[in-house]
Amino acid sequence: MQVSDIITQTKKMIDDLKAICTNFGLGNASSEYKIITEVFLYKFLNDKFMYEARLVLPRFSKMTTAEVEAAMNEMSEDDYELMLMDFGGDTANLKRKHYISYLFNRKNQDGFHTLFDDTLIDIANFNIGIFSVQTGGQSKIRLFDALSPFVIEQEKRDNFCRALIEKLVGYSFDSVFDQKYDFFSTIFEYLIKDYNKDFGKYAEYYTPHSIAGIIAKILVPEGAQNVTIYDPAAGSGTLVLALAHEIGETKCSIYTQDISQKSNEFLRLNLILNNLVHSLPNVMHEDTLLNPKHLNERKDGLMTFDYIVSNPPFNMDFSDSRNTLAGEKYQKRFFAGVPNIPNKDKSGMAIYLMFLQHIIYSLDEKKGKAAVVVPTGFLTAGSGIQKKIREKLVKERMLRGVISMPSNIFATTGTNVSILFIDCENTEGKVVLMDASKMGRKVKEDGKNQKTVLSPVEISTIINTFNLAKATEDFCVVVEYRDIEKKKLSFSAGQYFDVKIEHVEITQEEFKDKMTGYKSRLESMFANGLELEKEITKQLGRVKYEK
Repeated sequence: MQVSDIITQTKKMIDDLKAICTNFGLGNASSEYKIITEVFLYKFLNDKFMYEARLVLPRFSKMTTAEVEAAMNEMSEDDYELMLMDFGGDTANLKRKHYISYLFNRKNQDGFHTLFDDTLIDIANFNIGIFSVQTGGQSKIRLFDALSPFVIEQEKRDNFCRALIEKLVGYSFDSVFDQKYDFFSTIFEYLIKDYNKDFGKYAEYYTPHSIAGIIAKILVPEGAQNVTIYDPAAGSGTLVLALAHEIGETKCSIYTQDISQKSNEFLRLNLILNNLVHSLPNVMHEDTLLNPKHLNERKDGLMTFDYIVSNPPFNMDFSDSRNTLAGEKYQKRFFAGVPNIPNKDKSGMAIYLMFLQHIIYSLDEKKGKAAVVVPTGFLTAGSGIQKKIREKLVKERMLRGVISMPSNIFATTGTNVSILFIDCENTEGKVVLMDASKMGRKVKEDGKNQKTVLSPVEISTIINTFNLAKATEDFCVVVEYRDIEKKKLSFSAGQYFDVKIEHVEITQEEFKDKMTGYKSRLESMFANGLELEKEITKQLGRVKYEK
């Protein structure tokens, strides 16, 4: 089956699940995202279990799914347990009563919704050691919860769960497990597209793939080995996933934190789909600024990371914790200060400055690299916290460069954004400043928000020009730290472009004629000015006389 056919089939299953929610009065309800994502994930884990069984036991390799299930149902308890021990750590362990076929064969019994819910919860509890998200209080958010209670009318719950299980039986993920990041990123984007409109407290759920791809290919153009990746405002994980894919999923460990439960659930799904289950224990659900959960081995300070990527919120009300964060306990981390609370609009607090300081503090001081999406205004602010942060990056020689992006590169905000690249190894290197603001074409997203879309050629131009540190007229400059200091710490490429002066060859007679013309026009302008001045004086005298 062609990849395009698999994508079409998978999207059709997602649409069918959404239609069931609509038919039972749950369309656009706050619970719909949870139902869709959990049922999708149940199907994915069930089919992957069958796929792994074929790999673990060679005698299953030529069997159909139904034949594999029948064979496993005939196995003794001991043989079944031995088989589970051979499964990889990225596959959820299932009991035989967890199979979708087991539920399908019992869908007509009374109280089916109870069996459906109990099955999901039992799968979650059976795999809670790995397939969970940890909260700040050390409790674990399970993989699944009961879904039928979202249907208010008790008598409709059986039919709701029957409709879901019937749809799952009609599809198969058998052919998707050899696919890579590009396939699953497309599916994930489609899966959550209706649910990323209401943003989490700390992060947008979805960052454009163009941004994520640019960041990944600039941060690790030559790959890396056994490294750590961190995002303190991870959202659905688009940035960390793109970077992990560029490095190699088996060559890195992902660490994240986000205060939004919804975004953490999306992130967990994203990690499972992209073969990064080993990083699930590192997903933290907690306030990053007040209570960062990733600590060093001695537990006496924060963990530092090889790579940090983030698209933090730009402005948000954090007045409740502002004074606490400005206290002595946090001074070392927030070295440049804490934004004040605006008199009129608390939501205007520049919280991105807090995340940016947290990121700088969390970088490995010898080899750490980071890419952070910031408002373009950060690049030139003449004073305050913004300038103090830029001063630190220049003074400590840890700036790699900046790319100013086109407006509306995010359909959800009109704020102009730039990508700030930090590199602790760039102590003697050149700093690349790029103005890509004129690139892209405008499109309407869902017929509403206008968005700028970069073409593949433009994306390649940005990546190659930046990585090669290639100066290009009116597009990219390469400067030294002392140049930035002379420009009052401006990170804006436009302030470093050469001023163009056009030279035109003319004869002495042509020059004389031009100067005569300029002189004539100036004399005319002065004469007109004198006449105007006399008229104004005359009018003022008349007004004074009349008074």
